[in-house]
Amino acid sequence: MSAFQKLGRPTRLNEGAEKVTGKLRFTPDVFLPNTLHARFVASPYAHARILSIDAAAALAVPGVHAVLTARDLPDIAPSSRAHLLLARDRVIFAGQPVALVLAESEASAEDGAEQVLIDFDPLPTAMTIEAALAPDAPLVWPKGIPGSQGSSSDNRRDVRETTQGDVSQGFAAADVTLERTFTSEGVHQSYIEPQAVLVQPDPLGGVTIWTNTQAPFEVQEVVAEMLGLPESRVRVIPMPVGGGFGGKFTLYQPLVVAAALAVNRPVRLVLSRMEELAAGNPAPAIQARVRLGAKQDGTLTALEADILVDAGCYPSNWLADFTGSQLRYCYHIPHYRLTTAEILTFKASVAAYRAPCAPTAALIIESLMDELAERLNRDPLELREQNLAQAKEGQPQHTHGARQVLQQVRQHPLWQNRAATKANGRGVGLAFFGWTGAYGPSSALCMLQHDGRIQLQMASVDLNGTSTGFQLMVAEALNIPLEAVSIVVGDTLTSPYAVNTAGSMVTYSTGGAVLEAAKEVRQQILAVASDELEVAAEDLEIVDGRIQVKGYPSRTLSFKDISARTRKAGAQHPPILAHGRSSPATEAPVYSAQLAEVEVDRDTGEVKIHRIVLVQDVGFALNPLAIQGQMHGGVTQGIGWALYEQLNFDEGGQLLTGSWMDYAVPRADQTAPVIETVLVEVASDHGPLGARGVGESPVIATAAATANAMYDATGIRFTRLPMTAPRVWSALKGSQA
Repeated sequence: MSAFQKLGRPTRLNEGAEKVTGKLRFTPDVFLPNTLHARFVASPYAHARILSIDAAAALAVPGVHAVLTARDLPDIAPSSRAHLLLARDRVIFAGQPVALVLAESEASAEDGAEQVLIDFDPLPTAMTIEAALAPDAPLVWPKGIPGSQGSSSDNRRDVRETTQGDVSQGFAAADVTLERTFTSEGVHQSYIEPQAVLVQPDPLGGVTIWTNTQAPFEVQEVVAEMLGLPESRVRVIPMPVGGGFGGKFTLYQPLVVAAALAVNRPVRLVLSRMEELAAGNPAPAIQARVRLGAKQDGTLTALEADILVDAGCYPSNWLADFTGSQLRYCYHIPHYRLTTAEILTFKASVAAYRAPCAPTAALIIESLMDELAERLNRDPLELREQNLAQAKEGQPQHTHGARQVLQQVRQHPLWQNRAATKANGRGVGLAFFGWTGAYGPSSALCMLQHDGRIQLQMASVDLNGTSTGFQLMVAEALNIPLEAVSIVVGDTLTSPYAVNTAGSMVTYSTGGAVLEAAKEVRQQILAVASDELEVAAEDLEIVDGRIQVKGYPSRTLSFKDISARTRKAGAQHPPILAHGRSSPATEAPVYSAQLAEVEVDRDTGEVKIHRIVLVQDVGFALNPLAIQGQMHGGVTQGIGWALYEQLNFDEGGQLLTGSWMDYAVPRADQTAPVIETVLVEVASDHGPLGARGVGESPVIATAAATANAMYDATGIRFTRLPMTAPRVWSALKGSQA
């Protein structure tokens, strides 16, 4: 039995009914009087000089108020995508905004955009890593990125080498060495709600921004810095987010703010689906050449990897290095050398997508671990368990459930009966992976309202049910009904700081602040009741939302009674108000494993996933229902990584998968009909009540488990994502040649 009354029990999300009935207001649902609607005039070329812009015909369209170009906006060094605003002299990806039409209606803005005439002088492009590294490749930034230090003679950025031990010695000690090249295509986050921004200029200076961002304080900081405004004059109101997955931080907010200030009217921008795919910030394509060495007894000895990330037109300065670090995260490898670099190409710049680059990293290391197990005639699960990473001397020791996760896999019928499954023409594959988990400082406010309800206020954006988890924490701490707790997501000027909603860190980082605030409110309430009932606070208890004397339930006060004694003239007690602060000391690793059961049609190359089993250490399941939802959603996105999704460009830079008719987000009938979730609970050291972040991990291992299952079914090792039917068919035919 759980020691908790509310936590640890399946609970519906507090905003679920509003979402499914269409009552929840998203950014595109907000309208202000006198608002102008914005529409991009985008470049059809991936690389070209801008010779002239003629807006006369567009300005003649009824309802068009203005056509803005770079000359109408502040001359800001385009040091990043957020700083790029409108193209000034040259475009560097197809879909890049060159002009912005502002009109009284969306239809007028669209009509006006079609009438803007731009004369381009097309220039050579480099659309792939290979093309961008060629000796004669055109440079995305021939004079260096403006506003950044240094220049460059090629398209390489953020080149790093990370080493430990002696790789030559490690491979010399190896009895078996595997070497393969892996690739994955660029993938869009494919959230349902597109990027959206609404900006209202303040007559006294400053702006208010409504936007569907995962990082309201980041937006505030970037806009203030770019446009020379005090942060206190930039109010960011984070709206409900209709899916983000790492793609909604700061992108077009500075542009819309600059436009609103230029015309001194509210401006609203909502991207179309085609604009999202062409001019968003998707996950990158990756290439990796990897070597792995091991002794005959299965002990890993060395890892060497050369990793190239297609960064698009701006480097992220972390994605390539992060990919490399993930290759060595799960397993103890005494000697390694990881060379990583980001390669600039004439595409939109890239960003995070749920567990950034981890699906590719998992494909790499888990394919090699499976192949190694086969070469050594070892059980693949035992080989993984044998080589689990060890804490390094001088670094924090993390409590985690890696071994417990593998033990659950070992006991699962799908794993135990895999030989019989293979005999029936299907394959079973295993993949295991660990997610570091991010962390950071956060704060929250908790207060007693006049009607006796408890209000929790913070600026933490809820993408995946975190608000319901916080609501459960407060209700548990105060022993009150869940419906007696209300959540207010404030803005950057009215609420205390909270970390970005990213990296699976909201519950882990902000949860501690929520618990601290709720416990302090409890103490304040008991202190008032102690004075009013004339008994010691330790002789009081809260039962079903009422304070009563232990053993004398008739001597009682309601929360509303307490509020009345703190919220009127002459009251002897101050209002009930508490703040909580939290900053975990270190991350809380999340380990998970997936089993995939697949069938491969040898005539068509079509892959059918029949079953996915996901086992994950969640620390403590604050709300098992929400966690299972995250796990199902992650697996579904992982199937997209594995079999379907890719951003394809032609040599000239045109996006060939520019709509959901061409970009293959998996349909309901293309996901696994059976997704089984197994929750392992090994309490984290610093998370609230032992909880861990759970959002990233479910997506990571799906593609790798699927690839290993496909090998089990076909005897062919697949090393390129996505494993589309044509690619699988070609591999099958090649194996028969």
